[in-house]
Amino acid sequence: MPQPRPAPTATHPPRMNALTQLRAGRTARRVPQLLLGLAGYGAAVMMLVESGLGTASWSVLTDGAAKSLGISFGWATNLISLLVLLAWIPLRELPGLGTVLNVAIVGFAADATAAVLPTPEGTPAALAYLTLGLVALGFFDALYLGAQYGSGPRDGIMTGLVRITRLPVATVRTGIEVSVAGLGWLLGGTLGLGTVLVALGTGPLVGWFLPRLTVRLGDPSGVGPLVQDGGQP
Repeated sequence: MPQPRPAPTATHPPRMNALTQLRAGRTARRVPQLLLGLAGYGAAVMMLVESGLGTASWSVLTDGAAKSLGISFGWATNLISLLVLLAWIPLRELPGLGTVLNVAIVGFAADATAAVLPTPEGTPAALAYLTLGLVALGFFDALYLGAQYGSGPRDGIMTGLVRITRLPVATVRTGIEVSVAGLGWLLGGTLGLGTVLVALGTGPLVGWFLPRLTVRLGDPSGVGPLVQDGGQP
């Protein structure tokens, strides 16, 4: 006899389409959390870039793809985003408000941060940027995912694999980060100390923050709670 699947938790969130996400309630908390999470995520990405100690894993892959294909970094970014979204199909990931706003807000927030963030002077300042950027990346990633309005293109790979494999977020995210950085390096992308730390550290950070930041939602069908704060069904 097949064993029943575990109930959804903040670590293994339920699969909701865009309409269900909108009907799930607690909009007054979830929308500001989503917007703050996406803006903070963009700022954290730029802080890592400004540290000069190595970019995030996906940036390494984009850099390597651009060099290998002889195209611009921007075109490589668009190409990878398209391929990532195609990978959602077998994972049966569902887009939502967060998916759309991810594309619209993260890049804008990163550019805005670059315009006001001073360049770090010396190694201690660069290390501070790297450390703060890494922690902020994990926190704001979990913050916007915890709003449960759908994930961005790249985070959808993580949430899809977590749902299918039932593995912890930290394990899945670390595997993705290391794989992406390694592939980017093989394609000629630049790999630095910061890249290694981000690849190994983001997964555990997101895994720790996500159960604490996931918003408790009520089931629109009236069956019962979907996900509670702290990950308890």
